[in-house]
Amino acid sequence: MSTTLTATQLPPPVTGPSAWRGSDLQDREATWVDQLEPAFVTALVETVQRFLDRGQPISTMTATDMGHPLLRARAADWCRTLLHGRGFVLARGLPTADWDMQLTAAAWYGLGLLLGTPRSQNAQGHLLGHVRDLGLSTDDPKVRIYQTTERQTFHTDSCDVVGLLCLKTARTGGESAIVSSMRIYNEMHARCPELLACLFNSFPTDRRGEIPPGKKAWFDIPVFNHHRGHLSAIYARRYITSSARLDGPRKLTTREVEALDMFDELANDPALHLKMVFRPGDIQLVHNHTILHDRLAYRDWPDPAEKRHLLRLWLAIPGARPLPEVYAERYGSITIGDRGGIVVDGTRLVVPLEPV
Repeated sequence: MSTTLTATQLPPPVTGPSAWRGSDLQDREATWVDQLEPAFVTALVETVQRFLDRGQPISTMTATDMGHPLLRARAADWCRTLLHGRGFVLARGLPTADWDMQLTAAAWYGLGLLLGTPRSQNAQGHLLGHVRDLGLSTDDPKVRIYQTTERQTFHTDSCDVVGLLCLKTARTGGESAIVSSMRIYNEMHARCPELLACLFNSFPTDRRGEIPPGKKAWFDIPVFNHHRGHLSAIYARRYITSSARLDGPRKLTTREVEALDMFDELANDPALHLKMVFRPGDIQLVHNHTILHDRLAYRDWPDPAEKRHLLRLWLAIPGARPLPEVYAERYGSITIGDRGGIVVDGTRLVVPLEPV
């Protein structure tokens, strides 16, 4: 496919807090960790317990049920940081080790509702995802890598914001890493604009068996999109590569592969990315349009009760940026506040309390 842009037509480099460098933040944790105070935790537990005492399923919870002003104010701060600031949040201090799964799941789901609308994370319709090794292998194209102990590699998810709540950590490994896709853009703009221009081409991307009604087994979308003043990135190299297993997707050009390789090389540069070691009770929120995230490979504990376990939310955020029409291929819609997620024939939205 011919390049849709020339190097001289590229949007200018990104300025502002979203184009951060990991080396500027790695040893300054106090500037980006939000320590949750006891008053916040008390407000959260009391608010969620009032909902649970009504005996309703967690899936029926609404933002109105989470009306405590302290919770709402913190969620508003997080949204500003995600959408208009550095694009990520790490909040620390939820005593999840003292909570049962019902309280934990309801508290996390409720905080998500204060940020936006939970979206289906897979064909099974999970609004609450369990990130845990299920003993599966990505040799099966229908297996998602979060169900394994393998490294994920830098990627984005199919929603405005992805959130993780850490419950258990691995025996070794499993660190989180994030990188600003805006910084990657700026570095490529300075070093090799000709390759950067290739990333505005549409790349075939495997749906890995999760195919919405009326759609093909893959979709085509550029890595970088510039729309109404916003530069956004969507990226999953594994899914671009695995599209070659299907009949129909076009073959990538040599220059396009070189562009993807440079993108990956920059994402993996220790000067650019930021590593985080999760503790139980940590919350991580990531703005997918400006940040890529990764999970390093890990060794787990032999005791199933101690295995690494995180709860995940995919969220559509009111007030988020506009996205180009091409995102509807993956997001289902580009309507702000009602986009993202995976829905196929037979999908039923559920909030599971155990990994399935």
